[in-house]
Amino acid sequence: MSSKDKDVNAAVTATDETPEFTENKEKNVEEKTDKKREKRRLFDETGKRLVRELGPVKWWILLSVGICLAWIGCAVLAPEMMGSLIDKLYEWVTAQTPGLALSLLPLAAALFGVYALKSTLYYGNAYLINNVVSRFFCAGMRIRLSEKLKRLPVSYMDKTPAGDFIDRMMEDVSQMADSIYGIVEVLVAGFLQMAVIAVMLFITDWRLAIPVVLLSPLSVLLSARMATLGEKHWDKHFDLGGELTSLAEEAYTNYPTTKAFNREEELQKRYDALSEKHQKSGIFANFLSSIVQPVISFVDAIAYIAVAVLGGWLVLRRGVPIGTVVTVILFARQFSEPLENIAFGLGYVQHVKSASKRVFTLLDTPEEVDPDGTVEGPVRGSVEFSHVDFSYDPKKPLIRDLCIDVKPGQKVAIVGPTGAGKTTIVNLLMRFYDIDSGKIVIDGRDVSEISRAENRKLFAMVLQDTWLFRGTVAENVAYGSPNATREDIERACDCAYCDHFIRRLPQGYDTVISEDSTAVSSGQKQLLTIARALLADRPLLILDEATSNVDTRTEILIQKAMDRLMGDRTCFVIAHRLSTIVDADVILVIRDGRIVETGTHRSLLEQKGFYYEMFKSQYAI
Repeated sequence: MSSKDKDVNAAVTATDETPEFTENKEKNVEEKTDKKREKRRLFDETGKRLVRELGPVKWWILLSVGICLAWIGCAVLAPEMMGSLIDKLYEWVTAQTPGLALSLLPLAAALFGVYALKSTLYYGNAYLINNVVSRFFCAGMRIRLSEKLKRLPVSYMDKTPAGDFIDRMMEDVSQMADSIYGIVEVLVAGFLQMAVIAVMLFITDWRLAIPVVLLSPLSVLLSARMATLGEKHWDKHFDLGGELTSLAEEAYTNYPTTKAFNREEELQKRYDALSEKHQKSGIFANFLSSIVQPVISFVDAIAYIAVAVLGGWLVLRRGVPIGTVVTVILFARQFSEPLENIAFGLGYVQHVKSASKRVFTLLDTPEEVDPDGTVEGPVRGSVEFSHVDFSYDPKKPLIRDLCIDVKPGQKVAIVGPTGAGKTTIVNLLMRFYDIDSGKIVIDGRDVSEISRAENRKLFAMVLQDTWLFRGTVAENVAYGSPNATREDIERACDCAYCDHFIRRLPQGYDTVISEDSTAVSSGQKQLLTIARALLADRPLLILDEATSNVDTRTEILIQKAMDRLMGDRTCFVIAHRLSTIVDADVILVIRDGRIVETGTHRSLLEQKGFYYEMFKSQYAI
């Protein structure tokens, strides 16, 4: 090694041994330990909360526990009766006692009845848990999630894929419902059965009970230890399941686009890759959970063999009745069954806790703080933004010191490049998002003092992305006006220039359509949403690229209809096509979250500023 290399190695070694390096290393280890400790705490809290969530079905669970106790009673009585039957048979074979065979019939019949009752109770309890308790719990949890969705801010839904939410509501809740069976049938009944049988073992013969009871703690320790190994794999498995559902939902929703760009193979590769990860995580998790039961069976088999060998010796050397040995062997077998079930249950609990954690995370998501203020008196339609700041990400400011003063009845156009904050202004007006600072005032009333529902009643909206639900044309148009008459619906459609094509549909206004319907074109769908907004007859109207899917001729007709029907209503128009807003009362030019120019179309062109450049780029003036 050269002297230069030695110097480098010495420098590296010295660097590694510096106090700063040692301190950082210890800090990293401590942080990892804290993360593991915090994760374990959250996981344990999830288990406790899962038990608390069973409150609505507690009486059904208590009934199930009662059935389990009766079933355990049969399980304890059967070996005793079998032992007595074996002793009588042995007596009959060895002593040839006359008439003894007939005396065995009532005991055999009683034993048959006990086993029949045991089976009936077992299957009856399984039916109760699976078809009554699980259904009530599952339905109640899904109702809670549905109600929670109504109270969540729009920002949450913007960040959460629809498929992930569906997966939590369907798959994860089903796993939670299945946990009731595991808690009652496997854990509660299992431990009760073990306790009762342990007592009966010592009562029957303490010498034969010792090997069974000594080996059982080993089984429990193995169960608890090995069950926790699959925890991280179950977490990953459920997270990947949500991503997989989201990808599938995205693929079916955008099916025409996928076909148009020949992306089927690429999408299939993405799905296969994600599915493979999901499969591998499931395999690891199931393997670690499933390996517990064979290990426990092995330990139980050792105990079973020990009892058989020791019992044989006691029969030959100590004169213990053979029926007693048979009874203990049957008890030992019954003692091992709940151990195996508990081993499976402990592994399944990790599975259920991972699913529950995702559901509880959703239930614990902070909700919107909504005041109960209302709008009093008629709304004139004045809107003021006073020094408003807003950003979706605190690290990336978007709207900064925005000041807008809109008079009642004005038609206000908002233009600017993509990402300038045009649609964000609409989100703030509708209170889909709350501002960071400043205030928004409608008719002198701060909107933060008004409930969101009351605030949104002031606005009718037409968005760039049309949305139609599965229903008739009339039902879709009347979506925001449930009390509208057929005459009102037809009048609004006529004003929106869609009455003529509606009447050409197979059932006219009663034709069933949906978002994916091919009965109407994209432009016609946009016209229907415009008719919906007109029918709502709100004092303020928001048009976010409302004419983007409409041909030029229809666009002109709609502009005329809007001018005629708006009257003294305030209108906000967001547009990229500047020809649609040339007659606006005022145009606000937004750039990087700030208003850089304000004026009419003519005055802005005369200024030859940013608006002029935008207009020139579109129409080459």
